[in-house]
Amino acid sequence: MTILVIGKSGQLAQELKLLDDSLLCLGRDDIDITSAESVNSILSNNNVTGIINASAYTAVDKAESEKQQAFEINAAAVENLAKFANQNSVPLVHVSTDYVFCGDKGSPYQVDDKLEPIGVYGASKAEGERALLEYAPKHSCIIRTSWVYSQFGNNFVKTMLRLMAEKPELGIIDDQIGSPTSASALAKACLYAVHHNVNGVHHFTDSGVCSWYDFALAIQELGAKNKLLDKSIPVKPIPTSAYPTPAKRPSYSVLDKSSLKLAFDGLEPKHWRVELSEVIHQLASTK
Repeated sequence: MTILVIGKSGQLAQELKLLDDSLLCLGRDDIDITSAESVNSILSNNNVTGIINASAYTAVDKAESEKQQAFEINAAAVENLAKFANQNSVPLVHVSTDYVFCGDKGSPYQVDDKLEPIGVYGASKAEGERALLEYAPKHSCIIRTSWVYSQFGNNFVKTMLRLMAEKPELGIIDDQIGSPTSASALAKACLYAVHHNVNGVHHFTDSGVCSWYDFALAIQELGAKNKLLDKSIPVKPIPTSAYPTPAKRPSYSVLDKSSLKLAFDGLEPKHWRVELSEVIHQLASTK
């Protein structure tokens, strides 16, 4: 079997490679997923028997001014992959986001809740989901996730550790609520889905709920414990209104994960503080 990972340098792709070094990981220099010709040629030549799409345009704020680029990667490219998967009966696992929802519900989002994105990034990801369900309904698995972090790449955990070492104090938003997700755990779910032909739309995050402020406090606590921080700075809660950004964020984007037990053979994510502790320990061990 040749399981292809679209993406090479991102958090998820690197965690996937750690789990299975036989995976074929292709980056933007290896394949142009916005070109149907490139997708069909390269995937056919490599006898691909499964696809994990770990590639996406994720610059949430830049997407507001780069709408075309966001839709090319998050929607048009996904349509190309979906058509190949359908024509060749190849399972395709696609990672989506909590940003396909508006964030006003106030209770965990179900997999079949209405898609109501409030920004270009979320709208482009929602369009990618629609393409999968239209062109490869029997061969695709959509895994929505949120707040992904790991020892690799750029993410909230690594940014907080850097800022806590550099700044005298920080103000962190406390009125956006969600669930962090370990990229390592997400990678395990993606591999299970592609190997077992899991179908449909599912949600996967770490268990538990927090605000960005809660998340930051836990990062500081565990960072100090693992000697990644040699000082403790004041971390203050602030409202979203105090930190305006080009793109609006969902205020509540907790994802209901009840479909996991059935579709993923009982796979249950660990609590976010447990997963966070493991990632910070990894960062400390490689410092």
